[in-house]
Amino acid sequence: MSFTIYPAIDMRGGKCVRLLQGDYNQETVYGDSPFEMAKRFSDDGAAWIHMVDLDGAKAGEKINHPYVLEAAKKLPASVQIGGGIRSQADIEFYLENGVDRVILGSIAVTERDFVKQMLKKYGSKIAIGIDAKAGFVATHGWLTTSSLTAVELGKELADAGASTFICTDISKDGMLSGPSTESLLQMAEETGAEIIASGGVSSLADLQVLKQAYDKGIKGAIVGKALYENRFTLKEALDEVSQ
Repeated sequence: MSFTIYPAIDMRGGKCVRLLQGDYNQETVYGDSPFEMAKRFSDDGAAWIHMVDLDGAKAGEKINHPYVLEAAKKLPASVQIGGGIRSQADIEFYLENGVDRVILGSIAVTERDFVKQMLKKYGSKIAIGIDAKAGFVATHGWLTTSSLTAVELGKELADAGASTFICTDISKDGMLSGPSTESLLQMAEETGAEIIASGGVSSLADLQVLKQAYDKGIKGAIVGKALYENRFTLKEALDEVSQ
């Protein structure tokens, strides 16, 4: 295995968008077709594509799923999806329709017993998304901050079988200010799980820093705004981490 780049497609109203620090009032539209964007990433060599249903995250139900299924069925790249996944039926819906991994976020905090059951049933097909504000877990489209620390949640769910965590520092998301490498390394060390970095990647140098921590548990990075703002191309990113 090698360090994995996950180009991100955040979907709202059927379009590809980016929110600044998760703020639904600070939206930039980058494309009219999530599937066409996914196809472009796949054609450029992405092994994985990271898709987020922002409408779903806010509503608590899947909304932009047709674009996810189209990508999962028509493209060679593997697809992981998060946002609005609240039930076993939602998980099964995606996994039975070609999606490779489902991300559980808010309910990993609010319904931990349910999430532990799902980890027992689906194993590595489930990733846990942990979004943190100043070290504390934020939920429901980042609109609520809990009293639980990211590391506490990570350790509890790793003990229940979670093998992949997608860790976002909300203060970094969409800011192009570099990833929070120290907190990512702490999460990797405390949980023994594979960590996918999310938020802050702004340069090829940032990817190199993360890649150098591969043996310490940081196995990949989600890249969004840097690609959309043409800081570097996906091909350049893939070349950077394959060296």
